[in-house]
Amino acid sequence: MTELGTPSIKQAWIAALQSPKKRDKLLIGSFIVAIILSSLPIFFSYIQKRRGIVLNDWVLAHLPAYDVSIVIFTIIWGMATLIFIRALYNPVIYINYVWTLIFINITRMLTITFIALDPPRGLIHLTDPLTGVFYGHNVITRDLFFSGHTSTLVLIFLCLERRNDKILGFISIIAVMILLLVQHIHYTVDVVAAPIIVYMIFLMVRKLLKLDTLKNNEN
Repeated sequence: MTELGTPSIKQAWIAALQSPKKRDKLLIGSFIVAIILSSLPIFFSYIQKRRGIVLNDWVLAHLPAYDVSIVIFTIIWGMATLIFIRALYNPVIYINYVWTLIFINITRMLTITFIALDPPRGLIHLTDPLTGVFYGHNVITRDLFFSGHTSTLVLIFLCLERRNDKILGFISIIAVMILLLVQHIHYTVDVVAAPIIVYMIFLMVRKLLKLDTLKNNEN
């Protein structure tokens, strides 16, 4: 135990792996998300080759485009680091994150497949060497509805538990939603729909996997 009575990282994960319900969700969830992530380069390569429609976006039409890639990924990777640290001490956070991520990715693949969009006018390419691996290191501009970057931050916000973390997470969501529009990476509907869809998926996953019960048992 730590000085404040919080289990150490080793103790937290040993306890989680000794619990059949948590162990199954940890291992199966990690396996499924690994399969999905490994398939993304193929999927994105496919959708990038097709043609879609260009939406008439009033907001983007009145918003000059600027390259704010560094700011966007500083925020995203900063929040990713935060939830990684929190999950190290609380495997239930990891379970929440991984299983919701699975359904978010499946939902995005479906919506992107059936809602074929061409990128907004004035788009400035967003470059990130870390997440580029999931895109096959290709420039992908047609993964539009709904925003994956916004979804990531909303998921982090929902999985975080501490009040100050939640506040920081909420600010990060708003900031990145605005910055994505500033860079014309997404249409307004892409970033506005993402929080709604992710929240609905989050609630579904918690109910489906009885994650509230896991949390109560942990306490």
